[in-house]
Amino acid sequence: MDKFIEYLESEFEKIQTESEVRKQAFEDFKSAGFPTTKHEEWKYTNLKNVFQNSFDSHAKSDLTAEEIRSQLAIYQAVEANILVFLNGNYLPELSKIVSADKDLHIQNLSQPNEISQKHFAKYAPAHEAFVALNTAFANGLLLKISKNTVLEKPIIFHFLNDSTQANPLLQVRNLIVLEKSSQATIIENFVSIGQNLSLSNLVSEIIVEENAQLDHYKLQNEGENAIHVGTTQIEIAQNGKASNTTISLGGKMIRNNLNMVLNGENCEAYMNGLYMPNGNTHIDNHTAVDHAKPNSYSNELYKGVLADKSTGVFNGKIFVRKDAQKTNAFQSNKNILLSENASVNTKPQLEIWANDVKCSHGCTIGALDEEPLFYLQSRGIPKEKARKMLLFAFVGDVLDRLKSDFVRNLVNDSIEKKLA
Repeated sequence: MDKFIEYLESEFEKIQTESEVRKQAFEDFKSAGFPTTKHEEWKYTNLKNVFQNSFDSHAKSDLTAEEIRSQLAIYQAVEANILVFLNGNYLPELSKIVSADKDLHIQNLSQPNEISQKHFAKYAPAHEAFVALNTAFANGLLLKISKNTVLEKPIIFHFLNDSTQANPLLQVRNLIVLEKSSQATIIENFVSIGQNLSLSNLVSEIIVEENAQLDHYKLQNEGENAIHVGTTQIEIAQNGKASNTTISLGGKMIRNNLNMVLNGENCEAYMNGLYMPNGNTHIDNHTAVDHAKPNSYSNELYKGVLADKSTGVFNGKIFVRKDAQKTNAFQSNKNILLSENASVNTKPQLEIWANDVKCSHGCTIGALDEEPLFYLQSRGIPKEKARKMLLFAFVGDVLDRLKSDFVRNLVNDSIEKKLA
């Protein structure tokens, strides 16, 4: 771990940044250090073996433009704004923007302007080591959806990791602002190729202004050598509405931090998740919804299907502040273990300082019910097909919350392949 930190120090010196925010962030990172299992929030996710490897911030890729375009064929069925990243670097020449310039403003985050100066590094928790490290090396885009704009075409971030030549290290930071009364659908899709390790440290700060609406999807279907640590921070203003759905189907080790702050009255927040690890993989979902003002609503549903020797973590927190009266907040986590060697640690939490609220939380862990499986087999359905039907039924209420037909079809196909 010490060697990796030394490498990061040498890389940061090469940047020669004049940004005080980035300098302070790197100092914060060095003070905090990488978390260990002694940290309560990382109790069940051990990073020790990760940092025994070396990673390269400048890992090259031999993929041609045509080979990358062939990966983008999955988007032929949808007309969308497609932003392509290869090993953490934005490729404008392979991206496609179909929305009008006045509706969707895109620029490199390294080119500061009034919007980025107002919002950059103002929301994601600066005390967390991975966030601080990302802030120091931030490489990504600023997106702004203009006020009163209903963006008909979704925005798709296609993140492609190529680890065929080295162990790439990615530090992507995207800042997304939905101005007043705007609406947008944003999809982050993570895929990978290559036999080496890759380490992605990503942060998305999303600001949903007054009366704005956001549908956000995070789709993770990377290879067995991909390590992903991501933080999604969503700030919601008065009468704003935001939903996030995180689907984690593939990766060696995944840690998703999702934080939503309801910072105005009459806000709505929806957090949906599905994780399906197998083999020796590990998926950790940490969520937090913070009701800071009265008359707000949140609803969270996460489900897990764990096979082989895989492990999972769900830690969901609901905060209701003192002034947040008339809050309604609901949270549920349910898990099925398909193997005696699979395990999951789940910890739903409520912290309530107001007295006029309706809040609930709960979790379940169990095996696939043998009775309906036997019933389906007695009706002539083969065991594997019956098993697949029951698993689809279990995850069905998460899939039903997918508003995007494109996302629903993509996820259904991915689950079909995984269950096969």
